[in-house]
Amino acid sequence: MRLLVVDDEHDLADGLADGLRREGYQVEVAYDGATALDRTAQAQIDLMVLDRDLPVLSGDVVCHSLRQRGDPVRILMLTAAGGLDDRVTGLDLGADDYLAKPFAYVELLARLRALARRTPQGSGAVLEAAGLRIDALRRVAERDGRPLRLTPKEYGVLETLLSVHGAWVDVDQLRDEVWAQPDERGRGVVKAAVHTLRRKLGPPDPIDSAPGFGYRIEAQP
Repeated sequence: MRLLVVDDEHDLADGLADGLRREGYQVEVAYDGATALDRTAQAQIDLMVLDRDLPVLSGDVVCHSLRQRGDPVRILMLTAAGGLDDRVTGLDLGADDYLAKPFAYVELLARLRALARRTPQGSGAVLEAAGLRIDALRRVAERDGRPLRLTPKEYGVLETLLSVHGAWVDVDQLRDEVWAQPDERGRGVVKAAVHTLRRKLGPPDPIDSAPGFGYRIEAQP
């Protein structure tokens, strides 16, 4: 499931992104409202953590613009102003939920899980190819009906490969999509995760690899 964190406090945004990647989400970060709108126009985003007080374009403008163009992204709006009027205004603009700063990380996770359950079917909730199936809402994976016990990193690799529908994904892209910590960002950890993922998937190996291209799971005709 793809998630966009939008906050101009770089440390907060990057810290949230790191934690959410460890939960298995595919996370991108934007530090202003204009960049957030560009990201949602370029790729489907399922969930958004959106700060209300942003440079360039405010969170209110971002939220309103997304709803005006019919984007189904589920929005959890963050703000330092937690009064009733502020919450009502945010929800009226089209936000799905509202969380005042400072907040408890575990509460943010719980609210995101609740929003994920409300994400429309067909928006990337279920990904399938080559006998593999991921239910991103329940965060479970299986092959030919057999449940797979994957680490968050292995799950992230598999979800990324399935989400591009047969396209090649290079090592650097996998690293940026799945890994968060600076000491984990070497190419070796990506290759190691692919190796253990292949072992858990079992034969025949559904993951193609090619020098200069990376990895892919060929989409079904």
